[in-house]
Amino acid sequence: MSKEILVTGSSRGIGKEIALYLANNGYDIVLHCRNNIEKAQEVQKQIEAAGQKARILQFDVKDRKKSFEALENDIKQNGVYFGVVLNAGIARDNVFPIMTETEWDDVIDTNLGSFYNVLKPVIMPMIEERVKGRIVTLSSISGLRGNRGQVNYSASKAGIIGATKALSLELAKRGITVNCVAPGVIESDMTKDLPVDEVKKLIPMRRMGTCKEVASLVNYLMSDDASYITGQVISVNGGLYS
Repeated sequence: MSKEILVTGSSRGIGKEIALYLANNGYDIVLHCRNNIEKAQEVQKQIEAAGQKARILQFDVKDRKKSFEALENDIKQNGVYFGVVLNAGIARDNVFPIMTETEWDDVIDTNLGSFYNVLKPVIMPMIEERVKGRIVTLSSISGLRGNRGQVNYSASKAGIIGATKALSLELAKRGITVNCVAPGVIESDMTKDLPVDEVKKLIPMRRMGTCKEVASLVNYLMSDDASYITGQVISVNGGLYS
């Protein structure tokens, strides 16, 4: 029986690549999107074409009530997840002196609030079913180092790191691993407007990373080979700020 993994924010970008990579390695996938159900359906078709099962959950991860309802109902109908990839996130960049309340709240509530809103309803069922599962969160190099114009984003991603480390201690005796992947500058929708040539000069490898390179690490952390790795933050950054 195939193991099932929930990947939030999996209709595009890094989340999409993670979902496809995991499916190609034998996992069934629970896709998630907030608005773009059409793109999620395209990913679902690709997964099914690869011979794995996929279904879609649609909710806003910053809405606690709807997140709880969607996840609790899905687990009740389809069973407990083996793994969760907490990928959904947004950026609302602005320099702090003129950052609006909305820019702050939306980023914190989405990126950090989703840690509680998504993981709270899924962890107890994992414990009750004695699933030696896997949780992988997505932080960022901005959460490790900070970044100009991203005080809100850096705060949310640094919070993810702290929460991941603490949760890993609580779940270790249950055999559930909790790790964090912190991408550097990755070719995706979130970086498409960056001055590429200037950015590459800052990266020791002189190139941007790919979504597949992030996905392959997530896949490893989901595997049996990674069963003794927990509480770790692993960067995929081409040597940037290492």
